[in-house]
Amino acid sequence: MKMMRIRSLAVLLAPAALAAQHPSAFRVEETTIAAVHSAFRAKSLTCHQLVQRYLSRIAAYDKSGPAINAIITVNAKAIPIADSLDRRFAREGITGPLHCIPIVVKDNYETSDLQTTAGSLALKGWIPRQDATMVARIRAAGAIVLAKSNMAEWAFTPYETVSSILPGYTKNPYALDRVTAGSSGGTAAAVAANEGEVGLGTDTGNSIRGPSAHNALVGIRSTMGLTSRAGVVPLSNGADIAGPMARTVADAVAVFQVVAGEDPADPVTAASRGHRETDYTKFLVPGGLNGARIGVLRQAYERPSTDTEVVTVFNQAINALKTQGAKIVDPSGIDSLAAVLRTGAGGCNPFKFDLERYFAARGQNAPVKTINEVLRSGNFHPTVELRLRAADTVTVPPEDAPGCKAREVMRDRFRAAVVKMMDSLKLDALVYPTWSNPPRLIGDLNTPAGDNSQLFSPTTGFPAITVPMGYTRANALPAGITFFGRPWSEGKLISLAYGFEQATRHRRPPLSTPPLRSHRARATPR
Repeated sequence: MKMMRIRSLAVLLAPAALAAQHPSAFRVEETTIAAVHSAFRAKSLTCHQLVQRYLSRIAAYDKSGPAINAIITVNAKAIPIADSLDRRFAREGITGPLHCIPIVVKDNYETSDLQTTAGSLALKGWIPRQDATMVARIRAAGAIVLAKSNMAEWAFTPYETVSSILPGYTKNPYALDRVTAGSSGGTAAAVAANEGEVGLGTDTGNSIRGPSAHNALVGIRSTMGLTSRAGVVPLSNGADIAGPMARTVADAVAVFQVVAGEDPADPVTAASRGHRETDYTKFLVPGGLNGARIGVLRQAYERPSTDTEVVTVFNQAINALKTQGAKIVDPSGIDSLAAVLRTGAGGCNPFKFDLERYFAARGQNAPVKTINEVLRSGNFHPTVELRLRAADTVTVPPEDAPGCKAREVMRDRFRAAVVKMMDSLKLDALVYPTWSNPPRLIGDLNTPAGDNSQLFSPTTGFPAITVPMGYTRANALPAGITFFGRPWSEGKLISLAYGFEQATRHRRPPLSTPPLRSHRARATPR
């Protein structure tokens, strides 16, 4: 009996013991989900080792060294979860598409075991009763929520990542004096600095695509209704999208394949019925650009303040598309765009009603009930006070507000105009620089920002994917190219984005967060 107990204990401790006695040669920097799973199968890596490597990098680089400041909360149970997955792997092998993939999750996603703050001190310590739908889906697929990431408080700004829950700005690991954009800048910086394998962000006007472009990542904003927002603190229910951010198109698509699809908890996803592809990974094939008709959407980025270096890099990207066999239609645009966008019926600010309804639905578990309660608490960053006060003055719900009604009419008109233009030119997609200007210096709110993400995709609800397209400022600051398309055209956009990525391979790791000395070893072949 005693011998049996000893053997049982040995099985329980095997993953940790293996990690301690046989350090893996596997290198986590710039690795991929496929490479991780290949290493598991080859028994050259354990889940414990993988998670510990990422935790070591967070310890070395997030609040120390370059102090990227991307992480709000680290999951204290990450190693025990990894050990349980190692034991399961010993019995069953890889059991899900995201088996032991450490994921960094933006802190506006509800997590039932970690606090959820939306960047606000007013929500400090709040533990929701259940996971957001996307979090539940990645966990069911085998992923580990490694950490919760910093964000622009309440997801208010696309320009910088600063909040009251975490002192200081999140830094761009490619240039520590530069911003990450917003609001998913914490996820972007963490994934770019190899503090996690992949990440989850949210995008109302920019917040997946902008930070991805600023940090040499791939970001997917899907068609409205293809991914669930249930359990995500809202900014604007009419525009909010949740989705993946990753170092490669393949990794972003691997996560997207898991999270996309209908969810009864988010009624907007009923629209996806019949539109969700069975397998988005099937679009990760060579030659996706060959024969594609791609329009250059100058209306998205041309303005007097557009940076000439960004234009140069974008033109090089267009040449790469041509080299890969794409037919470029330049320019491609909407006739009388200003008239299409005209509303003439006042403003639309749904934040107060969307947020307060969200908290009302949480009942007794809600950390606050109203924006006024947040204001009275004083638990907010000074930069968000004016927006909170403006939202608190709104008295008419968005479904009754003339400005919001007029905006919906305009959005229908805009959708029709985009589809008509693409059909007339027989386009598979439109492209433009994700931002017209390089990442700003931290604290600079005066020089041109360059955000090109606010109009076409959020207003139409159509999908957009950003991919690294090169670097500006002495080849140092990342820039991204956006592929934008018709509703439910994610498969086509994935094939185009993958084709561009594989042809150009612009992604490279930032110099500020190199491999840790103890982990410098040969990389596992991919």
